[in-house]
Amino acid sequence: MKPFNLRPWRATDVDNLARFANNENIAKYLTDKFPFPYTKADAESFIASANRSQYDIIYAIEIQNTAVGSIGLHLQQDIYRKNAEIGYWLAEPFWGQGIITKVILEMLSIGFKRFDIERIFARPFEYNRASQKCLVKAGFTMEAKLPRTVYKNGEYLGELIYGIRREDFKGLM
Repeated sequence: MKPFNLRPWRATDVDNLARFANNENIAKYLTDKFPFPYTKADAESFIASANRSQYDIIYAIEIQNTAVGSIGLHLQQDIYRKNAEIGYWLAEPFWGQGIITKVILEMLSIGFKRFDIERIFARPFEYNRASQKCLVKAGFTMEAKLPRTVYKNGEYLGELIYGIRREDFKGLM
């Protein structure tokens, strides 16, 4: 039995989302859309938007009947329409247990089955080594290294681009 479940976010998840997301160690690895501090109002807004997006699938990562993280596939538009970006975070008490790699693999399976896409990509910051390792374990390869591309918390950071193609994912199954 897998140690997690992926499911849509629920209004009843607000308190757990606010509790687990209110963590600077998580926020420092994500875009500024993910605030710190993370309030109950932020959680309510996120859950409402996660469930109404037409270009995204955003799921709660549930462990022991508690929402403890999130993973999303964000479909791209125009000339990038055969691509989707994957983004995720997991509550700090669950780090280092191999859970997020399994969550990523399940989301890849969902994405490639549900959508007419050929590539799923991720863009971790250069100092987020744990996320990079999880992506590689899930079959992604580094496609690009962009130095000093993002501006986060008053400093310029490098961004890495990892991707996996449909045909490569099929080989992992």
